[in-house]
Amino acid sequence: MDASPSYFDPENLSTREQFRRYGKRSVSPYPDGSPSSRLLYDAQNNIHSPTNTALLLEDIKHEAETTPAKTRSVSKRRPSFDVTEVEDGVEAGRSSLKLFKHEEDALADDGDMTYSLFASLLDSALQGFMPFSDLILRLEKSCRDVSESIVYGSDIRHRVVEDKLMRQKAQLLLDEAASWSLLWYLFGKGTEEIPKELILIPSTSHLEACQFVADNLTAQLCLRIVQWLEGLTSKALDLERKVRGSHVGACLLSSGIWFHTQRYLKKRTSSANTVQHLDFDAPTREHAHLLPDDKKHDESLLEDVWTLLRAGRLEEACNLCRSKGQAWRAATLCIFGGSDLSPSIEALVRNGKNRTLQAIELESRIGHQWYLWKWASYCASEKIAEQDTGKYEAAVYAAQCSNLRRMLPICTDWESACWAIAKSWLDFQVDYELTHLQSERMDQIKSIADVIDGSPAHGEGAVQTSSGSGSWPLQVSNQQPRQLSDLIQKLHSGELVHENVTRGCKEPQRQIEMILMVGDIPRLLDLIWSWIAPSEDENIFRPHGDPQMIRFGAHLVLVLRYLLDDEFKDTFREKIMNVGDLIVHMYAMFLFSNQHEELVGIYASQLARHRCIDLFVHMMELRLDSSVHVKYNIFLSAIEYLQFSPLDNSKGSFEEIVERVLSRSREIKVGQYDKLSGVAEQHRLLSLQKAMVIQWLCFTPPSTIKNVDDVSRKLLIRALVHSNILFREFSLVSMWRVPAVPIGAHSVLSFLAEPLKQLSESSNTLESVSQNLKEFHDWNEYYSCDAKYRNWLKIKIENAEVTPMDLSMDEKQRAVSAAKETLNSSLSLLLRKYNPWLASGEDNVYGSVEPIFLELHATAMLCLPSGDCLLPDATVCTTLISALYTSVSEEDVLNRQLMINVSISSKDNCCVEVVLRCLAVPGDGLGPQEHDDGGILGTVMAAGFKGELLRFQPGVTMDISRLDAWYLSKDGSLESPATYIVQGLCRRCCLPEVILRCMQVSLSLIELGNAPASHDQLIELVACRETGFLHLFSHQQLQEFLLFEREYSISQMEVQEEFSS
Repeated sequence: MDASPSYFDPENLSTREQFRRYGKRSVSPYPDGSPSSRLLYDAQNNIHSPTNTALLLEDIKHEAETTPAKTRSVSKRRPSFDVTEVEDGVEAGRSSLKLFKHEEDALADDGDMTYSLFASLLDSALQGFMPFSDLILRLEKSCRDVSESIVYGSDIRHRVVEDKLMRQKAQLLLDEAASWSLLWYLFGKGTEEIPKELILIPSTSHLEACQFVADNLTAQLCLRIVQWLEGLTSKALDLERKVRGSHVGACLLSSGIWFHTQRYLKKRTSSANTVQHLDFDAPTREHAHLLPDDKKHDESLLEDVWTLLRAGRLEEACNLCRSKGQAWRAATLCIFGGSDLSPSIEALVRNGKNRTLQAIELESRIGHQWYLWKWASYCASEKIAEQDTGKYEAAVYAAQCSNLRRMLPICTDWESACWAIAKSWLDFQVDYELTHLQSERMDQIKSIADVIDGSPAHGEGAVQTSSGSGSWPLQVSNQQPRQLSDLIQKLHSGELVHENVTRGCKEPQRQIEMILMVGDIPRLLDLIWSWIAPSEDENIFRPHGDPQMIRFGAHLVLVLRYLLDDEFKDTFREKIMNVGDLIVHMYAMFLFSNQHEELVGIYASQLARHRCIDLFVHMMELRLDSSVHVKYNIFLSAIEYLQFSPLDNSKGSFEEIVERVLSRSREIKVGQYDKLSGVAEQHRLLSLQKAMVIQWLCFTPPSTIKNVDDVSRKLLIRALVHSNILFREFSLVSMWRVPAVPIGAHSVLSFLAEPLKQLSESSNTLESVSQNLKEFHDWNEYYSCDAKYRNWLKIKIENAEVTPMDLSMDEKQRAVSAAKETLNSSLSLLLRKYNPWLASGEDNVYGSVEPIFLELHATAMLCLPSGDCLLPDATVCTTLISALYTSVSEEDVLNRQLMINVSISSKDNCCVEVVLRCLAVPGDGLGPQEHDDGGILGTVMAAGFKGELLRFQPGVTMDISRLDAWYLSKDGSLESPATYIVQGLCRRCCLPEVILRCMQVSLSLIELGNAPASHDQLIELVACRETGFLHLFSHQQLQEFLLFEREYSISQMEVQEEFSS
């Protein structure tokens, strides 16, 4: 390919401009192009509520960062500022200038202009705003407009290399426009019938020619190819006239015919080699020549006439000849009074009822005058060529009689050569058909046809060879193709074809156009895919194709899918669906890699279901850490163009994409853990990655989509369900008493704040959300207590670095206030009598008449007391299985059919996979739950999480990465989630920890001389049988609890003694 390949990597974000202006689709206009306007306006420019506070905050931050200090200083909104703001603003201004310059350079690339433009046009066609035949014309015009803007749209002078590259891109766009134009002529242009009001009786040669071309498929194909090529040349002339203000013939002299020879003869100078008269037959009659300047003038005129004929502008060519004093030449080009004799319905309509031609042919037989004119044109072209008086003059007359031998030598480009061959073949077929109308010549025609070797029978789709010395010269007949493949072959290796034409056959767009002519769509798709397919030996996503070709191929596939008839597509349906999907998928990935995420949905919606889902999952995972606007663009791209629920199984849906993303976010990635160190911190950081996926569900869908209220409700429900799953997992790995907060849990809370605020402001009641919303509020309260405790712990550690004597009263008071706040929030959670924290509700009641099993799957790391990772092996797994069995009695193991399996994770050898399975019984799996403690499976896992496994290494805990519990049917298939098990397990682990933390805080307060009033209440709460808290404590936790109480009592007595003394 001429264009150098453009490699791209979807994970490389270095090309994303910091100050990028996000564009908008023309089918969904907004008051302006800013991201904030997109958030505040819908497609009808109606104001609606902001989609998410994070988006607006990011807009404000973006605006502040990109505003230079000088601009900010004069802003009325900020009348005052400090020196640091000025310095930061200056640096931001310098950076923005560099980036804006980089952006202007990037906008010079035609890609940025064509990607969004093509997507907008395609979207309009897909939505039914325009037919696909019109879409082809719009795509062609877009390519021409962008090409023109690249070459002529800027006054900036470029370096030689840059100018060459820009012109090369512009030419590639023109070549693409030509391909779109051909596609329209072949498949988009409808077939027409001859209007009844134009039918003449008796008929005329032109009427018969038009009828033949309309009925014969091969002739019709030739006519459309000729019209296509003439249209290309005509548009090139129009562009030249628009840009340069002149056109062919405009720069020629208009002082009369053979001006220099006139002056020469007026001087009464004679020469044997110079004509003595000025009539147009003089050079032939006198065997003399014109003066060289007049010969050059004639050659320039005829070159322009040839160009106009190639553009299908016969009338303009005749007018040009008349304006230059050569009316006789115009008469030789236009017969029958200058009527357009092109065998097309358009020409027939323009001519109307041609009574003149009818009268002439009534007198001289139909087609007789036509034949005489053709024969005269042939003789003229041959005579002129023999005398070597002008190659363009010979070609002009050769074009009237299908004399390819005299046309091809001056065709120095692919388009002109293809036009010459196609027009010659078309005229030959028409002329042959007209000879059938002369019955007295049939025998002669038959004898001549027998002379031609390999002449096929005449019929629809096949072209008769005709000719003979009485009708057509044998030389002319032998020059014509016999079928379309012969035309293509002549372009590749014809004897008279210019080397530039042969070279042009190797260009990509020329190959595409030749395959389109033949109609071999499967071969065309294979060819385009071979050009753009990524290298198989590379690990990164790197196609070796031209981005422009990838874009063209994707749109070509989609246009063909919607444009072609089903009967025609049935012959290559599998090819256009499978290979076509590969091409469209490649373009979607290219857009994504070049930060055009907002455009991907248009193309992804046309992919097969699995490819669409895989594409968006890949995008969402790679852009998980990107800005809010980038993620919002992906969200909009999916929810606007894809079905929300899987109603059509052949197409991807937003729900399926989100389910896949949520599921994959909880999976263990290969090698995601650092070995042997930092288990707690690794879990803390990985929890943030898990939490980020919730944001895909927290964007407010645009009001323009169908059933927006129902979609919003489903998004919120799914967000609550998944956030509760994450909260359970995060709580089990955040037991460490360290100041660092569990960032994953707090990120989830921040993401859901806006949707829940909108829910509270709306009048809709979501009954299906109630249970999930209740659990969410429980976790919100728990992590609020957790954050206050960690804040107190941070203050305590900071104060510990200073001696008690050096602590100020403010520091002491700050610690006391944080401690009291921690105690108050924790007691509020523990004292919920009628609505216990994380207690199972009626929704978790499961009833079954058949035996049903419970199964728990957990992925965890074994953590040593030092915080390092214990690498598991077969011995460790076996020992762990034995230790887990000892956490319950043998009777329970037998009665509940408990089965435990532990194995090393196949994805990460730092982790173990734990599977527990038991029989469900009333009170534990069936009916209302008895203790809300997770049942027997919760008991087994709690021992591992608390690090109190017998017959195992002391102090080794199981730090959870993923935890799921299910109901299983008798045959082992999953029925539904057993949520109560995980909730009960969280109660077993979290509530004792909250109580122990309260004891720790109380001890700290008493040491500071501030005895908490709620300490005795906390002791009574644990001892009370109704609360059931004591049942949740393990042996070691009870020991720790008693130890805290002992130290608290000692400190209290010491304080009392000091006070009494």
